[in-house]
Amino acid sequence: MKKMPVIFVGHGSPMNAIEENQFVEEWKKLKNVIPTPKAILSVSAHWFTRGSRIMTSREPKLIYDMYGFPEELYKIVYATKGAPQVANEVCSLLTREVTEDNSWGIDHGTWSVLRRIYPKADIPVLQLSIDANATAREHYKMGQELRKLREQGILIFGSGNVVHNLARVNWDMEQEGFDWAETFDRYIMEAIQLKNHDAVIDYKQAGSSANLSFTTMEHFAPLLYVLGASRMKDQITVFNQSCVLGSLSMTSYLFEEKE
Repeated sequence: MKKMPVIFVGHGSPMNAIEENQFVEEWKKLKNVIPTPKAILSVSAHWFTRGSRIMTSREPKLIYDMYGFPEELYKIVYATKGAPQVANEVCSLLTREVTEDNSWGIDHGTWSVLRRIYPKADIPVLQLSIDANATAREHYKMGQELRKLREQGILIFGSGNVVHNLARVNWDMEQEGFDWAETFDRYIMEAIQLKNHDAVIDYKQAGSSANLSFTTMEHFAPLLYVLGASRMKDQITVFNQSCVLGSLSMTSYLFEEKE
């Protein structure tokens, strides 16, 4: 049986859930590239917790974890089913403690992208939180432990941004990135293409650009889960390679098994 791909998407602004742009167009194309999954395990930047937590609800709630946006965004409904059996499998694969937690829900890091790929919301979705206490290597190791899900038809989906520094956003740089943002984004891309995972895990090797690209790891960590779940023989596709608003990267990665 062909293994499911793994994917990291730079989700950017929540407005991508309702706007039409070049990034969204690439998301829409993924449905024709990815085999239909049995379920989707999402690691979203927006569920950042102390310790690892897993969603087990059969009917997870949709949450609008963003503020100050147009009313249209808060009217979106993405009524996906949950996947408690997959949650059990996740807990059995991970060697660290995982706590059942349904106090959160499907957040905009997940639904803003998935509604573009699977608009019918007909694929079960669950989320695994990002442990704020874990190191970069521990995030990567969790991805490695979850790799077996690919053989079961489960899509491992990471949603965040390689560069995410809202304090330095420049609204005049709509389709541009600061030099340091472009430098860090390129450093990560080249390391991934060379399959030098250690260089991504030890991202501080990039120098000063790494210090400016994010101050906390929640948007970068989903990439580490996805990278850990990838295989060295996977074909890598880079899409939406771009920095916007000075300090956000939309660059995204698809890892898929090829004959």
